[in-house]
Amino acid sequence: MKKSHVSMIGLSVDTAVFFFFIFFPVLSSTALLPFPASLLLGSMDSLVELFVKIGLSEQKAKDTAKNKKLAPTLQTVMSEAGVQETGCDKETGILLYHLATTITKDATCHRAHLVHKIIKGDYKTSDQVSAAIKYCEDHPEIEEAQLNEASGVGITVSLQQVESALQAYLQDNKASIEQSRYKSLGPTLANVRKIPALRWADGGLIKSVIDDSYLALLGPKDERDAPQKKKKEKTAEKTAETLDVATMFYEGELARLHKPGGNKQINPALMKAHLEATQGKVVTRFPPEPNGYLHIGHAKAINVNFGYAKAHQGITYLRYDDTNPKAEEEKYFVSILETVRWLGFEPFKITYSSDYFQELYDLALCLIQKGLAYTCQCTGEEIFAHRGGDKGGARTACIHRDRPQEETLEQFQNMKEGRYKEGQVTLRMKMNLEDGNPQFWDLIAYRVLYTPHHRTGSDWCIYPTYDYTHCLVDSFENITHSLCTTEFRQSRESYYWLVDAVEVYKPVQWEYGRLNVTGTVMSKRKLLQMVNQNHVSGWDDPRLYTLVGMRRRGVPPEAINTFVLELGVTTSLSTIDVVRFDAKTREFLDKATPRLMALLNPIRVVLTNVPEDYIEEIVVANKPKDPSFGEHTVPFTRVVYIDAADFREQDSKDYYRMAPGKSVGLLNVKYPVKCLEVRKDAAGQVVELVCKYENDIEFKKPKTYIHWVAESPAHHSPVILDEVRLYEQLFKHDNPSEAEGGFLNDMNEHSLSAVKGAMASVGIYDQIAQWVKKTGGKDKESMRWQFVRTGYFCLDSDTLLDTEKILQGDKSGLSRLVINRTVTLKEDSGKA
Repeated sequence: MKKSHVSMIGLSVDTAVFFFFIFFPVLSSTALLPFPASLLLGSMDSLVELFVKIGLSEQKAKDTAKNKKLAPTLQTVMSEAGVQETGCDKETGILLYHLATTITKDATCHRAHLVHKIIKGDYKTSDQVSAAIKYCEDHPEIEEAQLNEASGVGITVSLQQVESALQAYLQDNKASIEQSRYKSLGPTLANVRKIPALRWADGGLIKSVIDDSYLALLGPKDERDAPQKKKKEKTAEKTAETLDVATMFYEGELARLHKPGGNKQINPALMKAHLEATQGKVVTRFPPEPNGYLHIGHAKAINVNFGYAKAHQGITYLRYDDTNPKAEEEKYFVSILETVRWLGFEPFKITYSSDYFQELYDLALCLIQKGLAYTCQCTGEEIFAHRGGDKGGARTACIHRDRPQEETLEQFQNMKEGRYKEGQVTLRMKMNLEDGNPQFWDLIAYRVLYTPHHRTGSDWCIYPTYDYTHCLVDSFENITHSLCTTEFRQSRESYYWLVDAVEVYKPVQWEYGRLNVTGTVMSKRKLLQMVNQNHVSGWDDPRLYTLVGMRRRGVPPEAINTFVLELGVTTSLSTIDVVRFDAKTREFLDKATPRLMALLNPIRVVLTNVPEDYIEEIVVANKPKDPSFGEHTVPFTRVVYIDAADFREQDSKDYYRMAPGKSVGLLNVKYPVKCLEVRKDAAGQVVELVCKYENDIEFKKPKTYIHWVAESPAHHSPVILDEVRLYEQLFKHDNPSEAEGGFLNDMNEHSLSAVKGAMASVGIYDQIAQWVKKTGGKDKESMRWQFVRTGYFCLDSDTLLDTEKILQGDKSGLSRLVINRTVTLKEDSGKA
């Protein structure tokens, strides 16, 4: 930044740069900008307007403008391309954007040259740009002919060549493809992309030809291509086996991730040792902090990490990042593992950051001996001030930064021996205070904590921070792909800095957009606040989008996984409407649940023209048109109940359910019934309907059928439901955190209704008995239904049941039935 550009406002250059970083977050890499600093004063709107010029959607432009690292890099690329004013076509814009998002530190010196080749038209695909970046990483001096050869310049792969290569592949693999059908689509796409003749073919063209070829070979998708459950399977593996490996792991940005062995190391011997340890496998990890319960955002992380490894025949660690004993509890460790397994994934190995406390300590000594770490007695407030403080002043080194190594080693040893109070001294990494990235501002590596650790007890009183631990443990475990969400983008450079500083194997970090859902709160702090202040019943309150809460509400893990996989994985930040998630939940439950007639607000109906002792037994399918679900028998008697929602005293032409003088059908009953009289109590509430069973006149099909439950003591009918809990959205608006007065002020006071006096047909006995035979009565929420014409429901954990009695046919085995509504039926606006 030139002094002339800031002198008019009376700021030093350093102060101005920091000011811009604080108040204009997209400007953290100002040193890289080739244009006047005055451009930095542009508003967020002007940045969005700029990025739209290269073909980004408005939403993607907004997300990019908010990204502190990407925005200035993209501005630089656009300046080098000369398209800031005129813009460019979308295809060129895609390549410029790809270059800005994937250019590495080692290739940055050649960025302008690569921009020139994009504008000149040398590069047609993102794959070519990626290959060019890789070449530049390995060649400080460019040989143009070698660069062109490495990046496929001038090579055009025609449709005929794609079809020819694909037909050869299909012929060689025809038997296995015909056996696996469309389940082999993803692996085929991945394998075909590896064919040398198609190295520079357009990915979209390849995908189109594969789709057409599969259709010609196999015909349209049918029931054989639907996910199938194995008859005998371990519980922990159950869901994962029912899901096909999604093609998303072979397409888009995930398809461009490096292959094992493709990430450059500071020392080639490190890669050799790494490949010997992994045998060239993909190795990922899911690294939760055990200080809270997982939420729906973690479901995406689990699917991405486990799914990517599975797609490439790799392995995934479940690693607990247990470096803060003050916040960690055993219940969180247990819940995390249960949740991972509930979603259907089994870790290759369960590890803990605390497994490596000694190795981490040894590397901290290495940092000190290299002059790259120092002990610091600054308070948190003083550190903040040295980083520029509230006003974004110049960054300054503290007086401890140049402390002699011997003194730092001695004080670090004293920290380990417990000679300091908590907060009195820390070990900080000596990074780069001049860097625009806050993740280089001498991060803390170790602090003193005297809380006993759940695994190591009081063996240690110094604990490594996340910033220090995460990348090193990734290295220890030979992680090939460190996959995380985009809020860690700035940490990528400090991640690489640290592993190179101590000269250990360097994994690759890659970030994807986190999953946000409207009308939810994901912050652990806010969730804990709601729990502690009794706004909800606990972490597993079914209104929360914690995974334990969603599980209790009856949301199937398959629905969550499918929802996540269908969204795909990109670097874009997006918020998904909760309506979309509910639709996916309904879609799964519609296929997977038995039907049951149940009434939330029953009204008594007396059929006056049949005998007092009239009983007819009716066989009802548990799921119409699907005999595999079986059937059950219900009584039909002189007294039945219907739901109050299906009765109206005032009839109308567009209303087809029960009303005085109108005939209506009862589901599975041969003849309609006609309402003759309405009886009310002293308060004017309808308590009974006097009706006629129209079995003595010519049958006329009614316009609609309603559900019902009969009164028959001999059959233990109706079955009284002790409580039915109806859940609505917990918050009133899509973004509760932006509500006036805070998110607690946005809570929906009508988000839970507890219904007493609901009833169900006796089919519930048979259906629960079948469920107990399959599951042993474990995981009560897995007993799910569609209550006919009402919604999808499940057993709540408050239900009391005796499995032995149930299996013996003893109906007293259901001593307390508590039901949760999972999701409503998709409403038909024309329903009457």
